[in-house]
Amino acid sequence: MKTLYLLRHAKSSWKHDLGDHKRPLKGRGKRDAMLVSEYIKTNTTAPQKMIVSDATRTKMTAQYFKEAWNITDDNFILNHNLYDFSGQQVMEVIKSIDNSLDRVMIVGHNHAFTSIVNMLGDNYTDNLPTCGFVEIEFSVEDWKNANYGITKQMVFPRDLKPKNEK
Repeated sequence: MKTLYLLRHAKSSWKHDLGDHKRPLKGRGKRDAMLVSEYIKTNTTAPQKMIVSDATRTKMTAQYFKEAWNITDDNFILNHNLYDFSGQQVMEVIKSIDNSLDRVMIVGHNHAFTSIVNMLGDNYTDNLPTCGFVEIEFSVEDWKNANYGITKQMVFPRDLKPKNEK
């Protein structure tokens, strides 16, 4: 049994004159990352490893989850191949996960993550929103065979906020 957590980075800021790879989170993104990571910490088992796009906004988002779960630096891996918007490189990362790991989190970008959530899981979404978290479970022993699984949960910031904050 393999479990994959997918997390799209939180809302990023466009106010700085920076290239796309260096954009940080905006205030709402930081608040959403804190909200979702706190919920996930108490409702999900920590992953054995986090594999994170090396873009600034993605690293910043992942840091909230790393701290919530007390993930060690050794199990927090930056991977430039997750800075992918089509999904092909993301799938290569998933298929190459070490089989000794049963629970892994990847943190990256759209449109790749919406496509992968819909391709691998059994619960369709039109759009994986910023800071959207998805858990998919596969009945396989080898990550190379993680082709179709069961979507165990989808957690979006809007679902955790009071109605007047959405």
